[in-house]
Amino acid sequence: MDEHRVTSEVGRLRTVLLHRPGAELKRLTPRNSDKLLFDAIPWVGRAQEEHDAFAQALRDRGVEVLYVTELLQDVLEYGDAREEAIADVVADPRWGDQLRRVVADHLSGLDPEELAHVLIAGLAHEELKTGHGLVYRLMDRHDFIIDPLPGLLFTRDNSAWIGDRVAVTSLAMPARRREAPLVGLIYAHHPRFAGTEPVYRPDLEHVEGGDIMLLSPGVLAVGTGERTTPAGVERLARKVFEAGLAHTVLAVPIAQERATMHLDTVCTMVDVDTVVMYPPVAHSLAAYTVTPGDGDLRVDGPRPFLEAAAEAMGLDRLKVIDTGLDPVTAEREQWDDGNNTLAIGPRLAVAYERNIETNAQLEAAGIEVIRISGSELGTGRGGPRCMSCPILRDPPPPPGTGT
Repeated sequence: MDEHRVTSEVGRLRTVLLHRPGAELKRLTPRNSDKLLFDAIPWVGRAQEEHDAFAQALRDRGVEVLYVTELLQDVLEYGDAREEAIADVVADPRWGDQLRRVVADHLSGLDPEELAHVLIAGLAHEELKTGHGLVYRLMDRHDFIIDPLPGLLFTRDNSAWIGDRVAVTSLAMPARRREAPLVGLIYAHHPRFAGTEPVYRPDLEHVEGGDIMLLSPGVLAVGTGERTTPAGVERLARKVFEAGLAHTVLAVPIAQERATMHLDTVCTMVDVDTVVMYPPVAHSLAAYTVTPGDGDLRVDGPRPFLEAAAEAMGLDRLKVIDTGLDPVTAEREQWDDGNNTLAIGPRLAVAYERNIETNAQLEAAGIEVIRISGSELGTGRGGPRCMSCPILRDPPPPPGTGT
């Protein structure tokens, strides 16, 4: 069995799960893009080129790249996984019994590649040639029976590895709720992940992977707001404590704005003792420290996030690199995912090339930056960290010891 284990944000990255954007992005139109959480209609061919360059940059640094679509096609060869996938998608309460039977029959007749395509790219009203009944006839011809999943591009959100267990998350936005069960099929049925135990499930309280940050072995920071609820943080804390995966969880309230939807849109790690942060929140971000108590959870705080994080990690202080040089620049770079960096190893990070000031700040602080283009990838408001789910990292070195 392949090894899968992640205990930090900066240990040398060995294996990562990506989703190469495809037909689901072609389904975005001015009519539905806001509902599907994209700010603009991406140029799909260019987005694919940018994503391919991102994946190659990882491979050039010795990272194994796995793809969601390929793994999903593999598991749909198995009858039990196929039945589970179809049952999950036809449970949509909008359909009614008649349309549900029609869709189930349609999906059952598809081969694994075709079924994977529909599960990701969706099924439009006009594509279901056998459609009939009241619900079908009252739908607009431009509607989707099965909605596409353009947000699947951001693989960090729908699953996150904590130690040797995977949190298959519970996504808050209706447009993205099918993603986690779909990825969960891969972890449950693909031979590569045989024996993997989930530490979280999509039917639990809302928790999104972009809010989960592995500060150091045993220490998690979890952003909480509209996307990840306080109840979700509490549930995740209980789960990781029971599994022996962590001794401290920091609950970090964050403002819910489009450019700051997750913790990783305001703070990411680039070294074992260094974070890159959006300046307006660097010294205002707070944290509640959650630890196991006598049969329950103990909650202390709030305290400044940087102070609480350093103490939990056993550091004198956590170093901070600002994303911009002035308030206007910082705000622009925040919108362009300036601090949504992906660490491949200590002091080695992938970032969008357009974030010139942030990248200069990183390099001035001794961080090697691998620049990738993201003019089209960024239309869904996500950077390199959002687009990657690490599956295997080396243990991080102690602070101050180098790579």
